Amino acid sequence: MKALNPAAWPRPKGYSNGIEAQGRMVFVAGMIGWDVEGRFETGLVAQFRKTLENTLAVLAEAGAGPANIVRMTWFIKDLQDYRENLGAIGAAYREVLGKSFPAMAVVGINDLVETEALIEIETTAVVEASE
Repeated sequence: MKALNPAAWPRPKGYSNGIEAQGRMVFVAGMIGWDVEGRFETGLVAQFRKTLENTLAVLAEAGAGPANIVRMTWFIKDLQDYRENLGAIGAAYREVLGKSFPAMAVVGINDLVETEALIEIETTAVVEASE
Protein backbone atom coordinates (compact mmCIF):
# COMPACT_ATOMS: atom_id res chain seq x y z
CA MET A 1 0.00 0.00 0.00
CA LYS A 2 1.06 3.55 -0.65
CA ALA A 3 -0.18 6.68 1.11
CA LEU A 4 -1.23 9.44 -1.28
CA ASN A 5 -0.44 12.78 0.34
CA PRO A 6 0.48 15.56 -2.13
CA ALA A 7 3.86 17.05 -1.20
CA ALA A 8 2.65 20.67 -1.13
CA TRP A 9 -0.26 19.90 1.22
CA PRO A 10 -0.01 19.98 5.01
CA ARG A 11 0.60 16.56 6.51
CA PRO A 12 -2.66 14.99 7.74
CA LYS A 13 -2.72 13.98 11.39
CA GLY A 14 -3.84 10.40 12.01
CA TYR A 15 -5.00 9.60 8.49
CA SER A 16 -3.93 9.70 4.83
CA ASN A 17 -5.53 11.75 2.08
CA GLY A 18 -5.64 8.63 -0.07
CA ILE A 19 -4.32 5.08 -0.27
CA GLU A 20 -3.21 3.09 -3.32
CA ALA A 21 -3.52 -0.67 -2.89
CA GLN A 22 -3.83 -3.88 -4.86
CA GLY A 23 -5.15 -7.22 -3.69
CA ARG A 24 -8.18 -8.94 -2.20
CA MET A 25 -10.71 -6.46 -0.81
CA VAL A 26 -12.37 -6.95 2.58
CA PHE A 27 -15.43 -4.89 3.53
CA VAL A 28 -16.50 -4.57 7.16
CA ALA A 29 -20.08 -3.50 7.87
CA GLY A 30 -20.77 -0.69 10.31
CA MET A 31 -19.33 -1.85 13.65
CA ILE A 32 -20.53 -0.43 16.95
CA GLY A 33 -19.24 -0.48 20.53
CA TRP A 34 -21.04 -3.44 22.04
CA ASP A 35 -19.81 -6.78 23.31
CA VAL A 36 -20.81 -10.27 22.14
CA GLU A 37 -23.87 -10.14 24.43
CA GLY A 38 -25.07 -6.82 22.98
CA ARG A 39 -24.03 -4.70 25.97
CA PHE A 40 -22.69 -1.26 25.15
CA GLU A 41 -19.61 0.31 26.63
CA THR A 42 -20.24 3.58 28.50
CA GLY A 43 -19.17 6.81 26.81
CA LEU A 44 -17.84 7.67 23.37
CA VAL A 45 -14.19 6.79 23.98
CA ALA A 46 -15.01 3.34 25.41
CA GLN A 47 -17.46 2.66 22.57
CA PHE A 48 -14.87 3.84 20.06
CA ARG A 49 -12.25 1.44 21.44
CA LYS A 50 -14.73 -1.47 21.40
CA THR A 51 -15.80 -0.55 17.87
CA LEU A 52 -12.17 -0.79 16.72
CA GLU A 53 -11.74 -4.12 18.54
CA ASN A 54 -14.91 -5.45 16.87
CA THR A 55 -13.61 -4.27 13.50
CA LEU A 56 -10.34 -6.14 14.04
CA ALA A 57 -12.24 -9.31 14.97
CA VAL A 58 -14.06 -9.22 11.62
CA LEU A 59 -10.88 -8.40 9.70
CA ALA A 60 -9.12 -11.34 11.36
CA GLU A 61 -11.68 -13.66 9.74
CA ALA A 62 -10.15 -12.65 6.40
CA GLY A 63 -6.57 -12.85 7.63
CA ALA A 64 -6.36 -9.05 7.79
CA GLY A 65 -5.32 -6.61 10.48
CA PRO A 66 -4.66 -2.91 11.05
CA ALA A 67 -1.95 -2.70 8.38
CA ASN A 68 -4.50 -3.81 5.75
CA ILE A 69 -7.03 -1.04 6.45
CA VAL A 70 -7.28 1.40 3.53
CA ARG A 71 -10.48 3.31 4.33
CA MET A 72 -12.66 4.06 7.35
CA THR A 73 -15.83 6.10 7.67
CA TRP A 74 -16.83 7.09 11.20
CA PHE A 75 -20.44 8.04 11.93
CA ILE A 76 -20.69 10.02 15.18
CA LYS A 77 -23.88 11.06 16.96
CA ASP A 78 -22.35 13.98 18.87
CA LEU A 79 -19.53 15.82 17.12
CA GLN A 80 -18.99 18.08 20.13
CA ASP A 81 -18.37 15.00 22.31
CA TYR A 82 -15.96 13.78 19.61
CA ARG A 83 -14.08 17.10 19.52
CA GLU A 84 -13.85 17.25 23.32
CA ASN A 85 -12.37 13.74 23.43
CA LEU A 86 -9.94 13.89 20.49
CA GLY A 87 -6.91 13.20 22.68
CA ALA A 88 -8.42 10.11 24.29
CA ILE A 89 -9.82 8.93 20.94
CA GLY A 90 -6.38 9.32 19.36
CA ALA A 91 -4.76 7.38 22.21
CA ALA A 92 -7.32 4.56 21.90
CA TYR A 93 -6.81 4.49 18.13
CA ARG A 94 -3.03 4.14 18.50
CA GLU A 95 -3.39 1.45 21.20
CA VAL A 96 -5.75 -0.67 19.08
CA LEU A 97 -4.64 0.06 15.49
CA GLY A 98 -1.07 1.26 15.96
CA LYS A 99 0.41 3.28 13.11
CA SER A 100 -2.25 2.46 10.53
CA PHE A 101 -3.29 5.69 8.80
CA PRO A 102 -5.96 4.90 6.18
CA ALA A 103 -8.05 7.37 4.23
CA MET A 104 -10.79 8.48 6.63
CA ALA A 105 -13.94 10.52 6.95
CA VAL A 106 -15.79 11.52 10.12
CA VAL A 107 -19.48 12.28 9.66
CA GLY A 108 -21.87 13.77 12.21
CA ILE A 109 -25.28 12.10 12.14
CA ASN A 110 -28.60 12.42 13.96
CA ASP A 111 -29.05 8.80 15.00
CA LEU A 112 -28.00 5.17 14.56
CA VAL A 113 -30.18 2.07 14.37
CA GLU A 114 -28.99 0.91 17.79
CA THR A 115 -30.17 3.72 20.06
CA GLU A 116 -27.36 3.26 22.62
CA ALA A 117 -24.64 3.40 19.96
CA LEU A 118 -22.65 6.64 19.93
CA ILE A 119 -20.42 5.71 16.99
CA GLU A 120 -20.45 3.37 14.01
CA ILE A 121 -17.46 2.68 11.76
CA GLU A 122 -17.35 1.11 8.29
CA THR A 123 -13.98 -0.22 7.17
CA THR A 124 -12.38 -1.37 3.94
CA ALA A 125 -9.16 -3.38 3.91
CA VAL A 126 -6.97 -4.82 1.16
CA VAL A 127 -5.04 -8.02 1.66
CA GLU A 128 -2.37 -9.12 -0.81
CA ALA A 129 -3.68 -11.84 -3.09
CA SER A 130 -1.13 -14.33 -1.70
CA GLU A 131 -2.21 -13.69 1.92
